[in-house]
Amino acid sequence: MRIRTFQGLRPTPELAPKVASLPYDVVNTEEARKLAEGNPLSMLHVVRAEIDLPDGTDPHSDAVYAKAVENFKRLQSEGALVREGEATLYVYQQKMGDHTQRGVVGLCHADDYGAGLIKRHEKTRPDKENDRTRLTSDLNANSGPVFLTYKDDKEVTAAVEAIIANAPLFDFTAPDGIQHTVWRAQHADRLAAAFANVPALYVADGHHRTASAVRVANERAKANPNHTGEEDYNWFLTVMFPGSELKILPYNRAVHDLNGRSAEEMLDEVGFTCELTEDADPTPTESGRVSMYLNGKWHGLKLDAPADADPVSRLDVQILQEQILTPLFGIDDPRTSDRVDFVGGIRGTDHLKQLVDSGQAAAAFSMYPVTVQQLMDIADAGQIMAPKSTWFEPKLRSGLFIHTF
Repeated sequence: MRIRTFQGLRPTPELAPKVASLPYDVVNTEEARKLAEGNPLSMLHVVRAEIDLPDGTDPHSDAVYAKAVENFKRLQSEGALVREGEATLYVYQQKMGDHTQRGVVGLCHADDYGAGLIKRHEKTRPDKENDRTRLTSDLNANSGPVFLTYKDDKEVTAAVEAIIANAPLFDFTAPDGIQHTVWRAQHADRLAAAFANVPALYVADGHHRTASAVRVANERAKANPNHTGEEDYNWFLTVMFPGSELKILPYNRAVHDLNGRSAEEMLDEVGFTCELTEDADPTPTESGRVSMYLNGKWHGLKLDAPADADPVSRLDVQILQEQILTPLFGIDDPRTSDRVDFVGGIRGTDHLKQLVDSGQAAAAFSMYPVTVQQLMDIADAGQIMAPKSTWFEPKLRSGLFIHTF
């Protein structure tokens, strides 16, 4: 892989806790507005600029993108975002409870995505991709990094360990309890060169940010008669983590109705389809097991993949979709159906139970998480996962590093 240093924007150390924000796609407008309340330095004013406009404003309107640009310039003019003194890389460490992950912050090339060296495992939604493409182009910047992973490499690991032996640039704990520590890389070119032996990178989280960055690069290339491939617009902001350090949580399902059946009828039909037990643990302990909350109880489902299953067909979310959700609940396309919601595993199984007990859902499914190896196997095979298969925690913060072009 080719990794490039960059002389980007970043917060001053004392303002980093105020600037750093959750990614745009894990909060809705109302949640973003509440999180940014009383904090004009939050990057949410850029990545979710509709929070500074009247209620009901279309988040894809011209006014929102114009406000994002205005807010981005304001953060720079007020000194909250400053230009790094020289081109460099960073090491970004996150601690959530007893889990620690360390990634290298640097730039990747759009052509490497097109060539399949940066591999994906999900499709993108046109509306979300169009939105981030417009924002990236209007800002002339990557406002948030793409979350990439790679198969562990000893040389990269040794370089990272040498860097974190020094004093950090940032070190703060966010209101959600996650600690964020950032080091500026000494001998950054050596760290970048260490990735030459890494054969591929995998998009873990941020498929829309990746696709939009590549679209902007392609648009700029077409408009530039002297395009060389080395212009800043060809490169996009990433954080690259070794696969062994990642924590994937399940992406659970909540179904709105029972497709015309009573709870007893649905339980009978599920029991005909797979092995069904009562009083199951709400959290499955191994792959092939799903816990379903229905009629006031947790039920255990044992799902078996077909003998000739490919990497996608072996995923629990795919088996559940094909054997239960489609034939029994009538949810033919989970990408477009408005009868199923996807619930990040960070919310826990009590949240699933509450959804059903309150009548907001008719049934809920607690999943066993996809593994990093499964993600890589699917991407290596050129296949696409079922939507909402993985939930990564902790989330990367926006605003700690910004690549401009």
